[in-house]
Amino acid sequence: MTSRIAFVTGASRGIGRASALALAAAGNRVVLAARQVDKLEQVAAEIRAASGDAFVVAMDLSSAESIRAALAKASKDFGRIDILVNNAAITKDGLAVRMKQQDWDDVLSTNLTGAFVATQQVLLGMMRERWGRIVNITSVVAEAGNAGQANYVASKAGLIGLTKSLAQEMASRNVTVNAIAPGFIDTDMTSVLPQEWKDKLLAAIPLGRLGKPEDVAAAVRFLASEEAGYITGHVLNVNGGMYM
Repeated sequence: MTSRIAFVTGASRGIGRASALALAAAGNRVVLAARQVDKLEQVAAEIRAASGDAFVVAMDLSSAESIRAALAKASKDFGRIDILVNNAAITKDGLAVRMKQQDWDDVLSTNLTGAFVATQQVLLGMMRERWGRIVNITSVVAEAGNAGQANYVASKAGLIGLTKSLAQEMASRNVTVNAIAPGFIDTDMTSVLPQEWKDKLLAAIPLGRLGKPEDVAAAVRFLASEEAGYITGHVLNVNGGMYM
């Protein structure tokens, strides 16, 4: 089987990094995209050290031009993109009553519009090849809500709606579109939480631990595989049971 070309956004750390490593370990050639090229180069070096193929491209998810340029370059260099993992996201938390319009716009623009623009760039190629996998990383809060994160929750809930609509549009071309909703994962984003919050979180997780980026990456690898060809429009919870 020819190796697939996977494109992972936000691949410099956390879930994106783990997903890129997992996809490479499964035999895919991986394009790593994020703003910090130096960090991407470190991930690429890890993949190459394990005899994998990795390529780095700078991309700013808040800029449609940057997204289009990055995916155009990857598509030109490799002929196609078979797998797209929309992982990159930002937070700008605050209570809705005081939330600045700019903080709302920035989070929606990056997390939802950015994922849509990236997806739009790969659809025609996937339709032509009659094979494709799109995996959107959403969040447990998209399903459960979370005080102080109206913008982030709305963006991640929007991603679930986008997933289901695209799944219906693309099914006849053998392109699957799924989402993964991680719970609280031990990453840079959660490491800044105060210990009392972490203790409260752990009490709400039946499995009694925070998730690891590798827990999510395993789900990404599966949904991007041949074996997951009959799964589309699905939201896979990877949350330790905190929301059922």
